[in-house]
Amino acid sequence: MTASPAASSPDVPAPGGLCAIHQPNLFPRLTTLAKLFAADTWIVLDDVQFTRRDYQHRTRLAPLGAPQVSRWMSVPTHLPRGRQTAVRDAAIADPDLARRRTLAMLRQYYGASPHWPSLAQVLEPVGAAFASGRTAVVAETSTRILLDLLGWKGQILSSGGLSARPGRSQRLADLAGAVSAGSYLCGTGGMKYLDDSPFAAQAITVIPFLPPPTGIWGSGRRISALWALTTLGPAALAEQLRTVTAAQATLEPTA
Repeated sequence: MTASPAASSPDVPAPGGLCAIHQPNLFPRLTTLAKLFAADTWIVLDDVQFTRRDYQHRTRLAPLGAPQVSRWMSVPTHLPRGRQTAVRDAAIADPDLARRRTLAMLRQYYGASPHWPSLAQVLEPVGAAFASGRTAVVAETSTRILLDLLGWKGQILSSGGLSARPGRSQRLADLAGAVSAGSYLCGTGGMKYLDDSPFAAQAITVIPFLPPPTGIWGSGRRISALWALTTLGPAALAEQLRTVTAAQATLEPTA
């Protein structure tokens, strides 16, 4: 079942589109959300090893008017297989308590925003996702509802249902190829290690995702996109994301 019907599809995407591959993040940072928004397909990388102290089970919230100040909000997570636990198998330690604390903290930080009603209205699927007992379900749902609220019309698929060979770059290339992508959108972190030869072998171009460095983007690599959403509102933020998406279309591919 999908938590956000407008943001996902069971069908294989049309060939030649732009693909982003990213692990489910809890209320993702603005730069992460913008990368997914710019893509035609998001492949949820949920069958790789869970990483503690990352964004898979936590995010930084910044209060209204003070993006330079932030605090971690985390979903307490248990790893049934220790460090070998896959992202999709990570379990919420106390789902009901985690749900109540998460929703209360979001209201505490953003309830005073004039745009809070828009966000509060779409948070219900996130609260319901805690009943799954899986951290990844909550994290993915939190991203889906934001993409939905901002009008994204792309498709979402899980890496676990796609065939791919081992090797970091080879795996990403195979996943992109499995959805017939024409281009792979890569973040700045991924560009540091990515080998583009497996992509070139499948005629997939690699495009770096380069968000603006100023304005709301100045804190976009550090804090949750919720700050920008509740500061600007869904319509204004969606316009910012569309502008970034249009700028991405003009970039020269690296492969």
